[in-house]
Parts: sequence; C-alpha cells; structure tokens
Amino acid sequence: MKVPIELPSNNIADLAYPDIQAYLQHCDLIMIPMASTEQHGPHLPLCTDTVTALEIASRVAAINNMLHTPVVWTGYSPQHMAGPGQGRGTITIRASTLSALLYDISRSLIHHGFNKLIFINGHGSNVKVIDPVLRKIRYQTGALVGFCKPYMERYVGLMEGLMENPPDETPGWHASELETSQMLAHNTQLVKMDRAVKTLTHIPRWLPGKFGKKDGAPDIQFKGYSYFHFPMEHHEFTETGVIGNPERATIEKGEEALRRYAEHAAEAIRELNTVKVKVHNREFIDRV
Repeated sequence: MKVPIELPSNNIADLAYPDIQAYLQHCDLIMIPMASTEQHGPHLPLCTDTVTALEIASRVAAINNMLHTPVVWTGYSPQHMAGPGQGRGTITIRASTLSALLYDISRSLIHHGFNKLIFINGHGSNVKVIDPVLRKIRYQTGALVGFCKPYMERYVGLMEGLMENPPDETPGWHASELETSQMLAHNTQLVKMDRAVKTLTHIPRWLPGKFGKKDGAPDIQFKGYSYFHFPMEHHEFTETGVIGNPERATIEKGEEALRRYAEHAAEAIRELNTVKVKVHNREFIDRV
C-alpha cells in the first residue's frame, strides 16, 4: 500500500520539517542508500556503485511514495586503492568510520520518529563490516533495521535470463555486463565503451600455481574447493579493475535490471511497512 500523502520529493533532504512531520503521521519507514566511490575499470565512473544504490532507492521510493535519505557515497573499499600515486581515485573509509557514520545516521532518524530503517546497499564489500552496527542499532533501540543488496555477483537471482555473459565471464561482477548496462541506462555520457575490456581473474602472483580464482570474492580455490580466504588487493587479480566482460552491456538490459530490482524491493518494503515496531530508546543523547 502506498503512503497516502503527497510528497514534494522522496528525498528527505529536499523537504522542510513540516513535510517530514506530515509523512511520519502515515509512515515510519525510510530507506538509506549506501555504496562507495571506487575505481570501476577504465570505462566506468567511480560513482557506479553509488548510482546503483540511489537508482534503486529512488525508484522504490517513487513506487511506494516513501522517503529515502541522501546517498552515503563512500564505503569500505581498501582493496581498490592500488599503489600510492597511481591515481585510481578510490575513496575508502575504515570499517570503524563506516560503522560510526551509519550508526549516527540511524540514531538521528530514530530520534526524529522513524522506526524502520532499510539500507539499500550498492557495494559488496560493505557487507563485510555491516552486521555489528545493524545489531547495535536493533539492540539499543528496538528499531527494525534491514539491509537490501540489489545487485548480482555470484547469485543470479532476479537477473535470470537477462544477462548474456556465461558464468566464467562473471556478468554481475565488478564493471562487467550488469554494472555497465545499469550505468548506460543511468547516463550514457558517463560510460566510455571504447575503453571497455574483458578481463578474467587470476590468482595473485604470490600464491602457488595450484590455487585458483574465479571471480571477485575473497575466496581462493584449491583442487576445486573454496576453503581459503585471503585479504587480497583488487589489482592483484585483475590488471584492468574489470572482472568479467562488459562488452555485451546495453541500455535496455540496464533499464530492465533496475526495474526488476526496484519493483521487487518495493513489494518487500511495502510488507515491512506493515510490521508493528516499538522503539524503546529514541533520543540520540550521545550525539556529540
């Protein structure tokens, strides 16, 4: 069910506080898009993950007539820094900084009357550090806190039948077919397809040759089994920063992918909006 109120904008930052007060009379849920600013190969902009998060959150907000916050544009991306002076452009923040930032944003929103917070995440490595802060918010306040990952890496999910790349060309991984298609759908001027290059992963040079690496996960295979995990740098297993083949990307695929993700997430979030939540610790006292 849509929220029965006319909003001047779905972005809370565009509103004045009487608009927010009116919204809270009908809905206590808000989305927080979050992602990263990191290298995405030679053909995609650093904002690629952030665009994914904001596109999905804003589309869901429009479908459901709900609010979202401005996007959290930087995340946990230490593996994308490359060497000093190489100009890759990635801006990463420490796990503790990201946790503190998300905690303060959440406590501010709960302070104002929101009881349900749904993070819309566009960057895979944020998953590595998010659980403690989600639990902290829930345990301290009683708020409903959710984390949505509308993208494809190893899990095809909603993209079944849409992507053309075979699994060994990792269509949903970093700067490959899916991300390139979504960026084309968002803004073709930001995509330099003449620079797009197919790149498959390999093990870092410091590992023995009997090990193997198939995609962008921190997993390493030995004799076909993934029992090993190493803190690798992105450039150690892909020279270009790309993981997969972006050459089959199209605007149509990107628009369809964004549509599928947004409509699916919107339906789920409408269900979450029906949950009765009692916040027992609302005031953000420790805010200095």
